[in-house]
Amino acid sequence: MKDLLGLTGLGINLPITDPTWIFFLVLVIILFAPIIMGKLRIPHIIGMILAGVVVGEYGFNILERDSSFELFGKVGLLYIMFLAGLEMDMDDFKKNQTKGLVFGFWTFVIPMALGIVTSMWLLGYSLVTSVLLASMYASHTLIAYPIISRYGLARIRSVSITIGGTAVTVLLALAVLAVIGGMYKEETVGSLYWVLLVVKVLALGALIVIGMPRLCRWFFRKYDDSVMQFVFVLSMVFLGAGLMELVGMEGILGAFMAGLVINRYVPHVSPLMNRLEFVGNALFIPYFLIGVGMIIDVRCLFTEGEALKVAVVMTVVATLSKWLAAWITQKSFKMKKSECNLIFGLSNAQAAATLAAVLIGHGIILPNGERLLNDDVLNGTVVMILFTCIISSVVTERAAKRIVAEEHDGETDTDKKKNDKENFMISVANPETIEGLVNMALTIKHPKHKKELVALSVINDNNTSEAKEMMSKRNLEKTSIIAAAADTAVRTVLRYDMNIAQGIIHTARENDITDIIIGLHRKTNILDSFFGTMTENLLSGTHRQVMIAKLLVPVNTLRRIIVAVPKQAEFEAGFSKWVVQMCRMGKILGCRVYFYASEQTLAYLKRIIDREGANTFSMYSVLEDWEDLLLLTSQMAYDHLFVIVSARKGSISYQQSFDQLPSQISRYFSNNSLLMIYPDRWGDPEEILSFSEPRRPVGPTAYDTVINNLYKWFKKE
Repeated sequence: MKDLLGLTGLGINLPITDPTWIFFLVLVIILFAPIIMGKLRIPHIIGMILAGVVVGEYGFNILERDSSFELFGKVGLLYIMFLAGLEMDMDDFKKNQTKGLVFGFWTFVIPMALGIVTSMWLLGYSLVTSVLLASMYASHTLIAYPIISRYGLARIRSVSITIGGTAVTVLLALAVLAVIGGMYKEETVGSLYWVLLVVKVLALGALIVIGMPRLCRWFFRKYDDSVMQFVFVLSMVFLGAGLMELVGMEGILGAFMAGLVINRYVPHVSPLMNRLEFVGNALFIPYFLIGVGMIIDVRCLFTEGEALKVAVVMTVVATLSKWLAAWITQKSFKMKKSECNLIFGLSNAQAAATLAAVLIGHGIILPNGERLLNDDVLNGTVVMILFTCIISSVVTERAAKRIVAEEHDGETDTDKKKNDKENFMISVANPETIEGLVNMALTIKHPKHKKELVALSVINDNNTSEAKEMMSKRNLEKTSIIAAAADTAVRTVLRYDMNIAQGIIHTARENDITDIIIGLHRKTNILDSFFGTMTENLLSGTHRQVMIAKLLVPVNTLRRIIVAVPKQAEFEAGFSKWVVQMCRMGKILGCRVYFYASEQTLAYLKRIIDREGANTFSMYSVLEDWEDLLLLTSQMAYDHLFVIVSARKGSISYQQSFDQLPSQISRYFSNNSLLMIYPDRWGDPEEILSFSEPRRPVGPTAYDTVINNLYKWFKKE
């Protein structure tokens, strides 16, 4: 083999043991396997596994599966489960938790039943061996999950159902493994052993669910360094996994729970999420897949006797049982065929818990000297892993493409126009507020909207200096870095104008901006107004939506959004727009949105949210008199975002009490994060009132009649 590869003359002995060359070859595989598989239109995951087969002990024996593969492989496995919990749409997960439990029940019971029957009837194994073998069919690994992430489908219903079912079936399968493993322990403690195991698992679960969120909230508020936040999240993942192993369970459950807990502190569109996905998909997960391929002995397929029979039975039973579970789930909840295929594809792959079960079973020696799981089962397991991973990858890839195509076909022209029209601009002046404003924009904008953000810094022509110009350039550069870390394109604009407000207005018109986000003005003297002259000029000079933000805590640590809505706000042109944006923010941050408004306005709010399917976390309370706004101080906490929907003078919803807002905010809400929204003043009124009968006359006013008469008179002249 050495002469065939031509490595003897180079002084290279196989397998390669030098860490430098091992890491180099692994990186070459990670680099070229997707390229080659892409040419053949085969999922990239299969390329990683097949590459592991080729370079492993049972292939050309180029690399030895040393401790580095065990370390990075385990990290990759934990990373897959962590990302599955981290990227889950908790809103959708809670809404579909019953469906997830049902799927988890079927995907455990059906493989167990088929596995026990076929193992005893076709393979002639004992009851205990058959139960352990069936538990291997019941568990599965989300090895095809990176495909879901690549297509942006991590937050759809079928994925949430599959992940919830995965947690159920893996937990039950590991419980079976723990029971059978405990039966053959030298020191058996009887029923007390199992009682203690259950108590320890429940206590650890409560510790992770209760303690870890508080620790995350404290850390993210205190430290904003990107490297420290990344390392902290990784440490939480392995802390959860290590504690779960400490009590006798598999670490994948702890990693999955850590992902669920940290979910709301790492928004789906954020620099931290982008870093976590990048590192996992670029290094840890490929390392795990290559390591899985290195343990597969393809020669088992060509051997005669019991090993081939066991491999065929195991592969067929595992695949058939998972398909039946997905099919029953589809019929039970009237889901689409593409959703059924996606559930089956994700849940068919066998790797993590299956390997743990077969290695433990193979290591148990029975009183008669035989192994609980013999060599035929061990070889059959690695063959089953190969075929189920291939089937899982192919089916998931095709189902994901189909679902994306269905979503594209189902998107109406109106929806496409809305998404195309959304264009955000951030005005940056204070370097301390840039990160908060960028993160605010990322949580508000549509996640599928790929149009670049516009970052603007305006320099007053009347007060120009090189120092201010350099500061503006640094602010724009910092904005680009923060947005690029979230994989979001930003176009920076440095503008010279008569004043800052005119610079913002002109840039917004030139770039067709629909939403302007600025930081709250800081008073420079006693005579200065609350919002500042610049903000007041901006509001009077543009009819586009303007959002003024003051953030005292990082966006990802907000626990609640409280929105105060004035009377008749539903008749503003931008009403529907900001409602959907606030619900979108609550969904991404995983926090509840509380709307306070009059009964009539609340009715419109509910209709919009129900129509858009915006958020099931929305809560509604009556606020009849806008002057009762001060009553909300009892509902506010330091980590809540207080959103005030205001209006420009002359708007339908404008009230005289708005003039008191600055003093009220300064006096009663100075210790709260704040977002002031001035909705659009122009748009299509039919879009706002299409879901309900108008309760306000929309005919021509006296003002319109006078203008029309003057126009006709001048036209005659």
